[in-house]
Amino acid sequence: MKVLKKILICFLGLIVFLAAAIAVVWGKDLKTIASVQQVDADGYLYEMTFSADYDLDEIIERDIDSNGKLLSYVYEKISRGLYKPHIENAGGTIGCTSFQVKNADGDGYLYGRNYDFYKNPTIVVKSYPKKGYASLSAVDMGHLGYSLETLPTSFAKKALCIASVYAPMDGVNEKGVCVSIMALPKMASQQDTEKHDVGTTIIMRLILDRCASVEEAIELVNSLDIRHDAKAGSGYHYMVADASGDACCIEFDKDDEWKTIIVRKPADSNYMIVTNHLLNPKHYSPVPDQSVGNTHSKSWWRYETVDAYMQEHDGILSLEQAQEILSAVHWKDFKWDTGLIEDTQFSNVYDQKEHSLAMRPWNDYETTYEFEL
Repeated sequence: MKVLKKILICFLGLIVFLAAAIAVVWGKDLKTIASVQQVDADGYLYEMTFSADYDLDEIIERDIDSNGKLLSYVYEKISRGLYKPHIENAGGTIGCTSFQVKNADGDGYLYGRNYDFYKNPTIVVKSYPKKGYASLSAVDMGHLGYSLETLPTSFAKKALCIASVYAPMDGVNEKGVCVSIMALPKMASQQDTEKHDVGTTIIMRLILDRCASVEEAIELVNSLDIRHDAKAGSGYHYMVADASGDACCIEFDKDDEWKTIIVRKPADSNYMIVTNHLLNPKHYSPVPDQSVGNTHSKSWWRYETVDAYMQEHDGILSLEQAQEILSAVHWKDFKWDTGLIEDTQFSNVYDQKEHSLAMRPWNDYETTYEFEL
């Protein structure tokens, strides 16, 4: 009996030791995964508070410039090197609408955003990094391997959500800086200088974590090579706006080695709009032109529709009005030539002064979900 008792004590001690080791090594990761919660009744909207450690400097040093490389890196980090997957890039063309406008209900600004893409679930990520600014961001869970049939319904199935911090589609940080991404078919930036490389979504995470103004975002972008996933079939441009009302569109010169081009918000304007065609003077076309934008997604029509609404209201909108114009240019069962169907996955309005998000997912323009830092 004494021998059996000693064996039992040793076994329990081993279990305690292993539990303690797991808590030390994976404690923050497990806490992050446990925070994933369903928000809506259908199971297509989730939220998560990111508590785990992450190192953007390491990603920069490794020149991780594609979604496949990024997810492989993330899963290797989570497993502490025990799992080294090879993940291919996912394709698709995002057709989106973004704008900044003066807030009619205060002295700040609103940042509106439609995310038009495949029918995927969404997760809102709250991030509080040790080195950087806190932020709210919206993530298409399809980029993480989820779908309407594959949802995070158990702890094990929630594990992949931890990668969402690296893949914002749009967001706001505690300084009031907002950023979003819009697709440009067949215009994937392939910047190639002596600078370090970063990929499509990591540049947005860097802006949210490290920038307190548009000027700082421009400086950051100019310090790196931005490389988009050419296999995905799209390039991108980004809209960045800050709490002071400054805004810009970051584009890349398709005719000159993908050099960065900055399109600034006019100093005398209360608003700026970006959809899915180039705005810089070198490439801008006032009429639909497939060589500089997405004609199939009605990019020019969406831009002109939002612009007319802005002019009608002198570039000053309430939250409800911002939601109204987003609903006017949303997608519903939008069919591509390939047969794939896209919708407006979410319509977001960020309050850049309050650092909050009002989201209407899945073309439900009667229901608003609110999130705050």
